[in-house]
Amino acid sequence: MKVLSRTVVLLACFFIITSALPANACFSIIVGKNASQTGEIILAHNEDNGGPLVMPQYKVPRMKHMPGEMLTLENNAAKVPQVPETWSYIWSETRIPAPGASFSDFFINEWGVAVTSDNCGPSREDKPELVNGGVGFGIREIVAQRAKTAREGVEIAVELIEEYGYNASGRSYQIADKKEGWMLQIVNGKHYVAKRVADDEVALIPNHYTIRKVDMNDKQNYIVSPDLISYAISRGWYTPAVLGDYSDFDFAQVYQNPTRQNHPANIYRHQHSLELLLKKSIGQKDFPFSVKPEKKVGMDVIKEIVRTHYEGTADDVTNSYQISSPHFTSKRVICTSTTQQSFIVQFRDNPDFTVIWNALGHPCTSPYVPWYLGINKIPDGFGWIDAQKGIDSHFTAAVNDYSYNDKRAWWAIMDLQNIADPQYGQVIAKLKKSRDNLEKQYVKEQPVLEGKAQEIYKQSPEKGKTYLTQYTNKQAQLAVNTAKGLYNELNVVKIKILADKISQNDKQGRVSVVIYSTKDFDAGQIDASTLALGDAYRNYKTDWAHPLHTRLKDVDNDGRVDMIVSFNAADAAKYEKPRYADMWLTGKLASGKRFVARDFVEIVQ
Repeated sequence: MKVLSRTVVLLACFFIITSALPANACFSIIVGKNASQTGEIILAHNEDNGGPLVMPQYKVPRMKHMPGEMLTLENNAAKVPQVPETWSYIWSETRIPAPGASFSDFFINEWGVAVTSDNCGPSREDKPELVNGGVGFGIREIVAQRAKTAREGVEIAVELIEEYGYNASGRSYQIADKKEGWMLQIVNGKHYVAKRVADDEVALIPNHYTIRKVDMNDKQNYIVSPDLISYAISRGWYTPAVLGDYSDFDFAQVYQNPTRQNHPANIYRHQHSLELLLKKSIGQKDFPFSVKPEKKVGMDVIKEIVRTHYEGTADDVTNSYQISSPHFTSKRVICTSTTQQSFIVQFRDNPDFTVIWNALGHPCTSPYVPWYLGINKIPDGFGWIDAQKGIDSHFTAAVNDYSYNDKRAWWAIMDLQNIADPQYGQVIAKLKKSRDNLEKQYVKEQPVLEGKAQEIYKQSPEKGKTYLTQYTNKQAQLAVNTAKGLYNELNVVKIKILADKISQNDKQGRVSVVIYSTKDFDAGQIDASTLALGDAYRNYKTDWAHPLHTRLKDVDNDGRVDMIVSFNAADAAKYEKPRYADMWLTGKLASGKRFVARDFVEIVQ
């Protein structure tokens, strides 16, 4: 086999353009109770974060606190007086290498108050007023610990902002309960505006501010910085058309840095989500804060929105998934390469029966599994860190926390996602069928399950919670086992990395990989120019290592010729953090069929 030209390989993959927003480019939906088919407020969210990470789940118990106890914020400077008792909550943590994730986690407490967020930076603010480093992660943690209602959650967050200042450039917090859904949009420093989503409307947000008109006198539907408008005037960001008349004030237009407000990635997602919701074309224009749908919104529409890659529209650039994975495209999609979790919350009158439809990884390949808020422990394999340890070490995660571990449910779901993504067009029909069958089963079981749980709950709330815990665990395990089964069906190619460790700093080093032939797979038919080795968190067409040279040899002496491929070691580990890692190899056969395989290696510096 001839040595491949590095120039040719690079040119072959140059045309793929990855997402143009930061990795934490999330997406949220709030459905008012009169706009939903079930008469319940619904909160949906895609959590986007790049790089190697894991998402352990926690059930944090109620806690008593001593007089004078202080909660130290993540900057180790600002300290907040703790309340005598904090509520129990479910916490979905984005756990990444130190210093940790300040703006990524989802919380929902025992009263059914949920909080999640979307990055809206950069704002225009360049002179933020901060006290002791300001507050960031502490907002969602403290809201979960203290709020009994969504409105109270907004008020708690506002008090923190006014006291300490917000230490990120800009963000929108979605805070919801069974009665109200709010968006709290914050500017770096001490300026903010919160707006309640009308009961008969739906609000959607990608990663730009969406609150536009602000009624300073409507205390029922707005909570606003007292000097929001006067400060903007003093900075020269806003001049009223008529002196003393602020009816033309537009928060998003005034406080958003124009580079974000008009960013194509936000425009695409906002436009397509609205069009899927309203079932009509709206074009790219100034998008409203919320809309009143013609038909009440069901779970199917919400799932369609958070799973979309713009299939069937002019912005679908995947050519029916043949050009590339739909998660790595030139147009930012809603279900994207960095989507690490998606959830849809149905808020119930009894918070214990609130349903968190939880899909880890890409929601297009993962089913939404019903988790009930009243569970007394996290399903097996989804939570592997003690709650208090998780709280204490959130910003100091150890290598073992995010190293590959097949005993954790996270990796079963990631394995399926990672083996599917480079060959998406070949396998997505199978995955969708399995996913949809599971979801239909969950929905069919729900009335009977909840009826029985309610009967038990009336006799004993604790026994009712135990029943919900057992059911949630059973369905979560079914989803994990289904993912494992599908992975085994797709895992038909065997490889071996001929190294125990790969050094990120070894610029001249080489790492060889054997691709074995079997009775069902002929390595001699591989198109060597299509091979790539790397980290599943990155685009396999642009960010993985490409072959330096290849040769054929019967490595395992089974009478079949195998392929040995050599890669630059540093390129193969370029985007990996030091850890025990799953490394993936993909390529095509001469027939054009793509394959994917995986082996493990220790990544070191």
